[in-house]
Amino acid sequence: MVNLLLENFRLTLLELSDGQKYAIVFLGALAVAGIVLGTMVFPFWNFIREDIIEEVEIFESANGNCYVDTLDGIPKTIENCNLPIGTAVTVKYGEGLPWAIIEP
Repeated sequence: MVNLLLENFRLTLLELSDGQKYAIVFLGALAVAGIVLGTMVFPFWNFIREDIIEEVEIFESANGNCYVDTLDGIPKTIENCNLPIGTAVTVKYGEGLPWAIIEP
């Protein structure tokens, strides 16, 4: 009798309604779409940029910001900087980004 009740209980747990089956299929499709978008269409590793360290000269200094020109051709802004024009500094910046920090 106990075995029959346990068997009936297991069968009831394993049976899913149509709504539950559709929900599982929908969530599975959503997970697959997220994986495809995350790896092929918009790779997350684009957020991880390589840091570049470069020796540059300040070409402009105004309002607490300094501006330097780097090898990638993108002028960089250095915030909280009051160094005079022509000062040589070592800066670190992310590839393709328009701001930098002064390395000690």
